[in-house]
Amino acid sequence: MVEESVVQRGLQDVVALESRICFIDGRGGRLIYQGYDIRDLAARSSFEEVAYLLWYGQLPSARQLHDLRQRLGELRTLPRPVLDVLDRIPADSHPMDVLRTAVSALAVFEPGESRPGESSIGGALRLTAVIPTILGYFHRRRTGAPPLTVNPELSHAAWILHALRDSPPTDLEVRALDVALILHADHELNASTFAARVTASTLSDLYSAITSAIGTLKGPLHGGANERVMELLAEAGNVDRIEAVVRDKLAKHERIMGFGHRVYKVEDPRATILRDWSRRVGEAKGDLTYFQLLRRLEDVVHAEKGLYPNVDLYSGSVYSLMGIPKDLFTPIFAASRVAGWTAHVLEEYQDLRLIRPMAQYIGPTDLTYVPIEQRPD
Repeated sequence: MVEESVVQRGLQDVVALESRICFIDGRGGRLIYQGYDIRDLAARSSFEEVAYLLWYGQLPSARQLHDLRQRLGELRTLPRPVLDVLDRIPADSHPMDVLRTAVSALAVFEPGESRPGESSIGGALRLTAVIPTILGYFHRRRTGAPPLTVNPELSHAAWILHALRDSPPTDLEVRALDVALILHADHELNASTFAARVTASTLSDLYSAITSAIGTLKGPLHGGANERVMELLAEAGNVDRIEAVVRDKLAKHERIMGFGHRVYKVEDPRATILRDWSRRVGEAKGDLTYFQLLRRLEDVVHAEKGLYPNVDLYSGSVYSLMGIPKDLFTPIFAASRVAGWTAHVLEEYQDLRLIRPMAQYIGPTDLTYVPIEQRPD
């Protein structure tokens, strides 16, 4: 007999480790980074300041923040061999495949940051700096846009928009993306962060851990939900058709993306903040179509299923209004979450213990081996 134990499918509610980086109050609708409420950070901070907070456990001084921004700017240029790798990737590849490949290749050409278990904050800075460069270089090549020129003076949010667009962003667009990056920077032990920590717990290097995280984020049950939201809006076309589209999908037992959450029992606080930014960017563009569709979608889904919005409901509308293609939504998620991923990996190295859970075996245990010549065809 195999001794049975309680199986928590998907490791739901299993406490796997201790961390000081992020706290989710699922019933109170609060998200805390290193002690600071996400609402205060989104209102008053910047992505770079939040990244510093996640890495070092405290808010930076003005000098420390200046030095961090300067260092990130200096690290944006990719080695020529990595650009050669990007040049060989088919132009119709998914950007997440490109990002995973480029990050893995980067480790080969930066051996000082890829020794197992010895990765420092330098690797975190490097990866944070170059992810927008990777995305911009590939996106421009596949669309025939002018080659990417590295600008070390721009903020992280402005650099992303510069890398992905030909037209200069407005101050409102930069701030909207900056807030979105802050909101996506960390979220405790989500699937990609846990994957990174599992990899790091084997004493593997930072680049391998982040490659694991990117591969995990690529899965549509983790990243990509905001793409599905925008596809639903396109299918509906106008506010009057939202209810019919939602009911049709529910009748087919299809998920309505952008709603519900494994941890939050109330509205995701990130959704609350992005709702306002969806409206503000829409007003600046003179187009509130997305905002109006999403508000109606909220009403219908809550009435039908009692579900609250999560961060994915409004983020896609903000990105779309800024002219960012849908297949870049998840890579932009990575351009933010890399701060949290690397913070967790560095924390894992500080209190290293191989992550090795157990499975509940449900197969037979007493089969008798039959020689191959005696087995039936």
